[in-house]
Amino acid sequence: MSRQEPANLPAGDPNPAPASPPKRQGRVTAADIAARKGGDPVVCLTAYDAPMAAILDHHCDLLLVGDSVGMVVHGLPSTVGVTVDMMIMHGKAVMRTARSALVVVDLPFGSYEASPQQAFETASRVLQETGAQAVKLESGVHAAAAVAFLVQRGVPVMGHVGLRPQAVHLSGFKAKGRTEEERSAIIAEAVATAEAGAFAVVVEGVAEELAREITDRIAPPTIGIGASPHCDGQILVTEDMLGLFEWTPKFVKRYADLRADIDRAVAAYADDVRARRFPGAAQLYRFDAAKQAG
Repeated sequence: MSRQEPANLPAGDPNPAPASPPKRQGRVTAADIAARKGGDPVVCLTAYDAPMAAILDHHCDLLLVGDSVGMVVHGLPSTVGVTVDMMIMHGKAVMRTARSALVVVDLPFGSYEASPQQAFETASRVLQETGAQAVKLESGVHAAAAVAFLVQRGVPVMGHVGLRPQAVHLSGFKAKGRTEEERSAIIAEAVATAEAGAFAVVVEGVAEELAREITDRIAPPTIGIGASPHCDGQILVTEDMLGLFEWTPKFVKRYADLRADIDRAVAAYADDVRARRFPGAAQLYRFDAAKQAG
């Protein structure tokens, strides 16, 4: 998933009090997500580490350990430089605290495209070493055979069509589906992914009308990001939604401004250290004479 196409946006409007998250027994499964087609919207966010996963887990149906971790956490210019080892490391961290949501791990660039066999070897390693329940790959006509190969061997697969960040060097981070040629190609990608057996399909960065058409046309639920409220679910990069960056993609609504909050907190800490106000009495350990005498 991408966090490109910068736009300087204000913080989102004040939100009403959040509803209580649904109570669950056991972990959400890929089959549960597949059954949500046309039903209650599927709530998804990205997660890359244990502390954040613990916070998100009971609010979300699905947590994606996305290859966007390369840009969000590691400061890479795109997702192309992300490795399987990186995905496994972050997948393990998320699985240490996520107890309820379905955890899906991205297969990074170069780890599945060569052949269905390569895709299976990568996916099986990711699932075995992380304990996650499914994988995601940037799919379409070219990857339909790999999706089918994985599904036939018991690997739940989430597809990803439209704007495909791993193809940045070919097509950039621009929204897709604005021409008839692009529209036809993306519909073909979505149909091929669905027919190959994906349990859900991420639809990223496409014209709203196209996302709506894809949602109506394919059997698996669609998960929108920069797509349409008509999709069967939505996903965002959590750090974008929380306002941890100076800019966010156009399709993001900021639900917080944590960058400013962190900046203020660090500034206050720095001032206290320089003025010798920190550590204060409450943060110090004292010699306990009574305990020593005892």
